[in-house]
Amino acid sequence: MTHHLPADMNAKIANSGPRLKRLLPRFRKLRIGVLGDLMLDRYVWGNANRLSPEAAVPVVDYVSEQDCPGGAGNVAVNIAALGAQVELFGVVGARTGSWRGDQAKKIASDEAGAALHTSLRELGIGDRGIIADAGRVTTLKTRIIAKHQHIVRIDHERRDPVAQQTEEKLFRLLVSSLEKLDGLVLSDYDKGLLGDGFADRVLSAAHQLKVPVFVKPKTSRLYAYRGARVIVCNTTEAGHYFGRPVSDEKSVEEAGRKLLPHFGCAAVVITRGNKGMSIFEEDSPRHVHIPATGFEVTYARVGQPGIERGTTGRQVFDLTGAGDTVLSVLSLALVAGAPLLDAALLANIAAGVVVGKLGTASVSPEELAGALDEINA
Repeated sequence: MTHHLPADMNAKIANSGPRLKRLLPRFRKLRIGVLGDLMLDRYVWGNANRLSPEAAVPVVDYVSEQDCPGGAGNVAVNIAALGAQVELFGVVGARTGSWRGDQAKKIASDEAGAALHTSLRELGIGDRGIIADAGRVTTLKTRIIAKHQHIVRIDHERRDPVAQQTEEKLFRLLVSSLEKLDGLVLSDYDKGLLGDGFADRVLSAAHQLKVPVFVKPKTSRLYAYRGARVIVCNTTEAGHYFGRPVSDEKSVEEAGRKLLPHFGCAAVVITRGNKGMSIFEEDSPRHVHIPATGFEVTYARVGQPGIERGTTGRQVFDLTGAGDTVLSVLSLALVAGAPLLDAALLANIAAGVVVGKLGTASVSPEELAGALDEINA
């Protein structure tokens, strides 16, 4: 059975707005660990005013470029942007050249890994839990953007499992830090780090120290992440575990009920794009559907604010990273002591802000408070 919030969602938010805003200062007292696949998101900006004579494709005249942490790094950025202290754990390519392999092929300096470290430090995110492995490359996603239009994306990555030695070193680093953490977020992008066995060891260690774990899984993980506090997945991922597409209310209900025992978790949140999200709890016979928030936002560049006051509806520029924002805000709110419904409401509003930004983006406490005021107005 589905329990929808009242049709007048603004009225519902208005009633909970002051309570949600009181959560924001609590975030600054939290220390959160993020473990997962690290990436560098590179945006190359330019102008496109003509087609190539060689093919029917635009010629982009370079203007500038910008690097941002992606993957698990974007989750860390979202958490740090809301004031919490963050320790990031993961693997990047080696940052110095080396010789290896039968053909003595020289591995160039991992420029993307170095750029990722620089970005993280500029944002005040702890990177002592990041291991450099000469046998890997840092995942680099280069997006070419002209006049706010995403022209093409070029990926440079490896997806094979990390070496056992690297995994053990990372596990030791994580365990030594767990007792200092208020929560742990696992961000799986299926790049070879979070295999089932490693994930199970991590959750067991966190459970022993009573550290809640929040997970964004990938479809290749069949049995990992059992015992997590909350699993956050989109409809595509939910459909993989459910065994058939999740496209309507009935299939969402059935998938959510199946995922609870599948992961052995306390709650499952299924994000549904412009349809908002659905929340399932093991001790509740009904699930709650939260519609997407509605306000129009306009942004010209990555991370720049620009809520248009007094407007309705939503202008979506980019869904990149929206799931990361939901995972981050939901985790922070729950660790701060919020009930699941309040945490989901806040995460839903935060996602509504982020999808109005071009590229991987985060939301600040001021933006989140402003969005609450906008909806309450």
